Amino acid sequence: GETIRAKNNQGEVATIRLACIHVPTRRTRRVEANQRLKQLLPKNNPVVIRFADTYKDEQIVGEIFSNNQSINLQMVKEGKAVVDKSSVATNCPESRVDFLVAEANAKQRGLGLWEKSRYVMKK
Repeated sequence: GETIRAKNNQGEVATIRLACIHVPTRRTRRVEANQRLKQLLPKNNPVVIRFADTYKDEQIVGEIFSNNQSINLQMVKEGKAVVDKSSVATNCPESRVDFLVAEANAKQRGLGLWEKSRYVMKK
């Protein structure tokens, strides 16, 4: 729900961690997020990655775009992920407000993980 595998133009495979979002660890919610991510990013679908950081020196952290749409933001809009408040200001400064508004709207509308129970992000 928070990572994808992608090939660059040279055919090298990298693991990309979606920046500025967090998917709950509860199994059913994680499975839902994984399924939705696969729908949004079918195999061999070209993507653009806006680099944000590295994670544990091996994973790239970035905002994933497909058809000029932020997949990270879409996951939050649908309530499949929450905003990672500890990193959104530094890793997604251009879209920080969009992320926060999307989460508030999803929460207000009871979408995804906001549907049945309140999910509170741990600090």
